[in-house]
Amino acid sequence: MPIDLAQVFKPWGPFPGVAEVRDQTGTWDRPGTSRQTWFTDGSKAHERLTEIAEGHGFAYELSGFTNVLAKLISGVRGEWSFLPDGTGTSIRWTYDFRPLPGRRWIVAGPFKLLWTRYMRAALTRMVTVVQEMPGGIIEE
Repeated sequence: MPIDLAQVFKPWGPFPGVAEVRDQTGTWDRPGTSRQTWFTDGSKAHERLTEIAEGHGFAYELSGFTNVLAKLISGVRGEWSFLPDGTGTSIRWTYDFRPLPGRRWIVAGPFKLLWTRYMRAALTRMVTVVQEMPGGIIEE
């Protein structure tokens, strides 16, 4: 489901928020669709939708970071999956960082701890945004 990333990703700790998305090549529902994600610190990254499993999940890649992440990683793969869980749905959101040589210890250590907090805050906001959308009912 399309969502306004600027409503979900707000600045937190060392991480900028998302300011806007530009140059999207089509609707965000087909592999190969791409866009530029601009952050509140003026930096950007290239985002590309890589997989869609209709009704079950999707995957995307971020690369070409122009902020401090460019010194730590070559890219990121994000993946959402939605699985039946009793009367509800289990949602899994994962990030796979590709650290640059010699940077794995930073990404797996201090960065991971901060990133986890940043993403938990984003997920909380995402639930709120989706609940406010027409037909967007999510039970926590």
